[in-house]
Amino acid sequence: MTILKETPESLSALVCAELVRAQSIHGPMRSPHEGFAVLKEEVDELWDVVKDKHGTQREMREEAIQVAAMAMRFVLDVVEMEIGDVDA
Repeated sequence: MTILKETPESLSALVCAELVRAQSIHGPMRSPHEGFAVLKEEVDELWDVVKDKHGTQREMREEAIQVAAMAMRFVLDVVEMEIGDVDA
């Protein structure tokens, strides 16, 4: 078995693709509570795969990418940024 080492750039591209896919299927998160619920559901799905002794690396990777995409979506849909808030 060959292990492919992912780069932050390639992983970011996958997370962004998942974000765009989710946006095309589901409407925006309308509140912090809804956003948290969606994000928690994705974390719970990742946890289910982690707990399952037969869960594969691929399944964990896919669920983790969905968690990351929903975290980005939470920021984009729910968290308003004020001018001057950016620390980067």
